[in-house]
Amino acid sequence: MDKVIGIINGTGFTVGDSILELSYLIAALLFVVGLKLLSHPQTARKGNLWAASGMGLAMITTLLLHKNSEGDGIPLTNVWIIMSAIGVGAAIGWSVARKVKMTAMPQLVSIYNATGGAASALVALLEYPNAIAGDIGSLIVTVLGLIIGSVAFSGSMIAYGKLDGKVGDVMKPFMTYINLVLLIVTLGLGAYIIQSPNLPEEMAWAVYILLALSLVYGIMFVLPIGGADMPVVISLLNSFTGIAAAMAGFIYSNQAMILGGILVGAAGMILTALMCKAMNRSLLNVIIGSFGGGGTASDLEQGNIKEITLSDAAILLSYSKKVVIIPGYGLAVAQAQHIAHELDTMLDGKGVEVKFAIHPVAGRMPGHMNVLLAEADVPYDKLFEMDDINTDISNVDVVIVIGANDVVNPASYDDPASPIYGMPIIDAHLAKNIIVMKRGMGKGYAGIENFLFFNDKTRMLFGNAKDSLQKLVNEIKSM
Repeated sequence: MDKVIGIINGTGFTVGDSILELSYLIAALLFVVGLKLLSHPQTARKGNLWAASGMGLAMITTLLLHKNSEGDGIPLTNVWIIMSAIGVGAAIGWSVARKVKMTAMPQLVSIYNATGGAASALVALLEYPNAIAGDIGSLIVTVLGLIIGSVAFSGSMIAYGKLDGKVGDVMKPFMTYINLVLLIVTLGLGAYIIQSPNLPEEMAWAVYILLALSLVYGIMFVLPIGGADMPVVISLLNSFTGIAAAMAGFIYSNQAMILGGILVGAAGMILTALMCKAMNRSLLNVIIGSFGGGGTASDLEQGNIKEITLSDAAILLSYSKKVVIIPGYGLAVAQAQHIAHELDTMLDGKGVEVKFAIHPVAGRMPGHMNVLLAEADVPYDKLFEMDDINTDISNVDVVIVIGANDVVNPASYDDPASPIYGMPIIDAHLAKNIIVMKRGMGKGYAGIENFLFFNDKTRMLFGNAKDSLQKLVNEIKSM
């Protein structure tokens, strides 16, 4: 038997317990190191490996060394069931991750958020009878885990549907009040369950109603939010999943789950705050404002559209000194990141300084453009954040906008009636020349006209971004 080396709260503390607690501490350190490495694209892959190693260590030591209150370990049969479930999940995750297209990466992240929330909610649901027999603290974290996990699950599934085009924006003025009532009722029922002296079987009805209300609130919470706000919503839901995981950790008194959940929750909230700052909007405004999908037409005079030929674009780029490429979701849809890198390499060979300008909310999730360009092996030192590129953009000879829309729209400066008014943008309109690559004159996710298209310095190059870039590259080669 495992030797007892001490007593904590009246319970024997063994060598196995010491090793288990030490493994959780090491796992937590690996999580922190991984999170730090994830803060830069150049080290992000290593960060994933470090964090995954920490999780793997925590899982292995828990299976081998965890003991219940009676001092018994996990039954061998249960270990094999758990290992089989892990194996099946790992195989599915590996297969999906290898096959998913970069354009569908936000949808995949939403599904991952949903599974994390669902797991935490199920833990809370199953452990409620044990929690009600314990102290008030156990009951509080169980109820919170059920609510937050359920909201994260259903909200993330709606986010997936909106990103994949299966669910549209549904915003009615009364929905804000419905959501507020739903939230109050859900929290009120949760409080009632926590303070109720009834037995578990007598409170089953209330627990299942709480589950249903939380799922409905998750749906109603995300449904009205416009497409342009989806990076913020995904980040917020990711934070919810982390908090729900931390609640599950408190239920099981598992330090690795608690620390991992807290780190994910805190990182998600910080990222959400940064996303809101990048859009010059408060989180409350994001949740109830329905930014995107319902933009109003402006009365400002727009002007005329001017096009550019491939040969003129090739000449303009070849004889420039500074070129900035601004990627957007259209680049991802066209899968044009590799051709964009080829154009960058070719111009670089001609002595042209090429940079990529990244807006914090370009694409459909935080860091979408960074991931996209990293896949094409664009050097990390060529990627510049919005604030850094804007200081020098007036000296740029040519800005190439590829599939970006709202993040370069001067309406944020010029049109007080615009839903994006006040949102920080990449100042493409200040460059000496502007080339915009688009399939047509479609609007961005905010659903409004882009004033940049009517700028006197702007020339439109219509067509699929990948095809247009390839033709442009061939034109430059032939010069």
